[in-house]
Amino acid sequence: MDMYQNILVVIDPTTDEQKALRRAIDLASRISAATPDQQIKITAFFSIFDFSYEMTTILSSGERDTMRKMVISEKQQWLDDILSVTNSPIEITSKVVWHNRPFEAIIEQVIEHKYDLVVKGTHQHDKFKSVVFTPTDWHILRKCPCPVLLVKEHEWPQQGNILAAVNVGSDEAEHLSLNEAITKQAKNIAQLITANVHLVNSFPGTPVNIAIEIPEFDASEYNSAMQAHHKEAMIKHASDFDIPLSNTYVEEGLPEAVIEQAALKIDAELVILGTIGRTGISAALIGNTAEHVIDQLDCDVLALKPDGYISPLDVQ
Repeated sequence: MDMYQNILVVIDPTTDEQKALRRAIDLASRISAATPDQQIKITAFFSIFDFSYEMTTILSSGERDTMRKMVISEKQQWLDDILSVTNSPIEITSKVVWHNRPFEAIIEQVIEHKYDLVVKGTHQHDKFKSVVFTPTDWHILRKCPCPVLLVKEHEWPQQGNILAAVNVGSDEAEHLSLNEAITKQAKNIAQLITANVHLVNSFPGTPVNIAIEIPEFDASEYNSAMQAHHKEAMIKHASDFDIPLSNTYVEEGLPEAVIEQAALKIDAELVILGTIGRTGISAALIGNTAEHVIDQLDCDVLALKPDGYISPLDVQ
């Protein structure tokens, strides 16, 4: 089983309750039990920054450096104290760095140390603030080169449900590759945690502008053809991965709405989807499905990148 061996857990410095760390330890323990010949490593990490230390003119640069090291040492001790009571069977190392942009600090660690999974706790994002200030979670989803597991409060019960969000109606190589990666990942994790795999796919409704501009356009026929195309593609995809058709959902609508409805219907413990890593103005105006989904679900979300994705922070 090709699973994660080098895991970076993003610690929340505002609380002693570390749900991401608990999830990472649980997942790593299951991987270790399934593949005892592989060594699984976890690094507990967070970045800190205090602007007042950078702006003060009273201290010399050497004194500021000393103050930074003192703060890092204090936080490092706090983190080590938390790790000491986890009773983890998995080796965990800790790291605290000084950095003014948390998402960059995380992604730099991933690139430098070749982590194959980032695990981070997440909270509801203010939709209005998010238009101006992109939350750290969203930056990580867009720019992190490895899979990102965003952890919420939902437990992972035995015989629970994993929902894999695919785009079976597309013939583009990037989407086909992501569909395969998402489904394989769902099956691997389902095997680890004794869960059931479900597939969900959305398709767009009739474009309003076409219906208005071309009176003779048959919207009903268009919708029926789109649905038939996506259902046929879903049947093939599910068959290729031995997933029962009763565990598949093909619905008209926006991906985030269809995914949310399917996740609620089956009480999913984990949703797995792909993110194309859109950045810049298009990201601000359009957003990514993953970003909308994580705020609407109360379960964990695992976001995967397409093959060959290179982070914009990777300058090598």
